[in-house]
Amino acid sequence: MTTPLKIDFVSDVSCPWCAIGLASLERALERVGSDVQAELHFQPFELNPGMPAGGQDVTEHLTQKYGSTAEQQAASREAIRLRGESVGFVFRKEGRGRIYNTFDAHRLLHWAAVEGGGHQLALKKALLGAYFTEGRSPADVEVLVGAAQSVGLDTQRAREILAGDAYADAVRKSEQFYLDHGIHAVPAVIINDRHLIEGGQPPEVFEQALRRISG
Repeated sequence: MTTPLKIDFVSDVSCPWCAIGLASLERALERVGSDVQAELHFQPFELNPGMPAGGQDVTEHLTQKYGSTAEQQAASREAIRLRGESVGFVFRKEGRGRIYNTFDAHRLLHWAAVEGGGHQLALKKALLGAYFTEGRSPADVEVLVGAAQSVGLDTQRAREILAGDAYADAVRKSEQFYLDHGIHAVPAVIINDRHLIEGGQPPEVFEQALRRISG
């Protein structure tokens, strides 16, 4: 018997642990197979909503935000790269050069959900890959349009959305909803609106939760 599960994946495309968490969740869903029918929704969360256009040097940003040194950041970057490798996600060895504003990326992801047909998941993965694997900016219009095109979305419509403010209110409303409900770190994976799994957990943790909730 197949159990339908609604999964809200609250995350940011500039969050490395979100890339790891998604890859882990996908592995877990593969393992549970036909026991679970997952309805996956990507919900917006901005780690740096005030980030200006052009972004900020990543070392400078992390030092200001967490007080970490360049050496500590290098060690963390390598640990993240290896965790990604273990679940099939490729992080560039040299890491990110800059941190960017991701609001437009979230607007495109909202549109992809409206379009349906699996476009939102595909776009999410394309955007994570563009940033973490290829080192491209998720704030760059051409990168965003290219990602949309690569997953079969209409490029002209993507450009129209990015040139205006389509879905801006919907994204802000959704962001506020999760903040109001206590989500202040990502990834946050919410199953059936009541079960919360926090962080970029290993596949085994997601699998265990999926089996427990669906059982």
